Amino acid sequence: MNAKIRDWDPVNYLTNDEEITSYLNAALEDGDPSLVAAAFGDVARARGMTFVAETTGKSRENLYRSLSERGDPQISTLFSVADALGYRFKVEKAEGHA
Repeated sequence: MNAKIRDWDPVNYLTNDEEITSYLNAALEDGDPSLVAAAFGDVARARGMTFVAETTGKSRENLYRSLSERGDPQISTLFSVADALGYRFKVEKAEGHA
């Protein structure tokens, strides 16, 4: 029997606020900037990139490029995308640091 293998796309599983919040927090906790950018890109695609582009005033093309694993978005882009999606950043003290 030939098994069909499909690419896994997280967008298909980001269907509610709890899943999205956990997904974004996991990316932020990892600390890899490219992973954070890609995670916000996944959530933006799940919610609708056109909506996010219209809400942020940025072009869809710019958002697709910035919010990818190869992207390097400015912090202002991440803040405006988070706001458009209904999320915000929160800082907390890291354990083990003075």
